[in-house]
Amino acid sequence: VKIMATLPKTVKNDENSHDGGEEQKADKEQQEAIEQIDEVQNEIDRLNEQASEEILKVEQKYNQLRQPHFSKRSNLIAKIPNFWVTAFVNHPQVSALLSEDDEEALQFLSKVEVQEFEDIKSGYKINFHFEENPYFDNKSICKEFHLNDTGEPSSKSTNIEWKPGRDLTGKANQAVKAGKKRSHEEGESFFSWFLDHGDAGADELGEVIKDDIWPNPLQYYLASEIDEEPAEWREDDEDEEEVEDEDEAEEEEAEEDA
Repeated sequence: VKIMATLPKTVKNDENSHDGGEEQKADKEQQEAIEQIDEVQNEIDRLNEQASEEILKVEQKYNQLRQPHFSKRSNLIAKIPNFWVTAFVNHPQVSALLSEDDEEALQFLSKVEVQEFEDIKSGYKINFHFEENPYFDNKSICKEFHLNDTGEPSSKSTNIEWKPGRDLTGKANQAVKAGKKRSHEEGESFFSWFLDHGDAGADELGEVIKDDIWPNPLQYYLASEIDEEPAEWREDDEDEEEVEDEDEAEEEEAEEDA
């Protein structure tokens, strides 16, 4: 009885030994596959790094090639009054930041320039050039964005020399002191952006100006005209429909009289 009882156990052990060998073999194959995948992935990463370096060189090359065209475009834009304030007002994200006072001050904005640093990856600066105006003495205001060797972002900007009683950012500060909730409709100023250096890595306005408006500001300058055209077409269509309806009504009346 004891022998019979141990036989199944012995057989079971043999089966376990067989299964264990298969599992070890499978584990070994999986481990080898993982190591090979890791080697292939390292090759892919090296290629990606090489591609990034090549792409950066191409970007640097074409950034230089674009400069004469940017200069020519700026000279042409200077011939159009209120070009930049119109482009800003027509941009949905920027317009949300503009108060009436901001729009009046930006009427004196004559030129905007986005200058990427030579290596491109370390940052950029945005220059705003102004004509003589009743708000501040600065001829130009600049905000710069920097990325250091460790990848930490930072920003700095020109100190705005406000004329007495004209500080648009001061209105926002007064609203805060008075206990009012700050909002874009209540005391917020576009020029407060030049004082905001809290999170340079997530500066949406800087990115919008650099990546969206600067590449093609004309599309935003013309945006209001483009939006108006379909409305005009709709009015023309409505007029034509009214004329057609009147003609049909007259024909029906004529048929009834006949």
